Amino acid sequence: MDYTLIKICGVALVIFIAINIMTKKKSRIRKSRKFMDHYKRKKD
Repeated sequence: MDYTLIKICGVALVIFIAINIMTKKKSRIRKSRKFMDHYKRKKD
């Protein structure tokens, strides 16, 4: 029996998981940074 389809699905799954882990790390870094931390609203 040829396992080509199973191999292709496995590789796609590994790539998908790797991309998910990378984006989670980036979003965690982005959340930990405090954007607008020193921003003060201008008084009109």
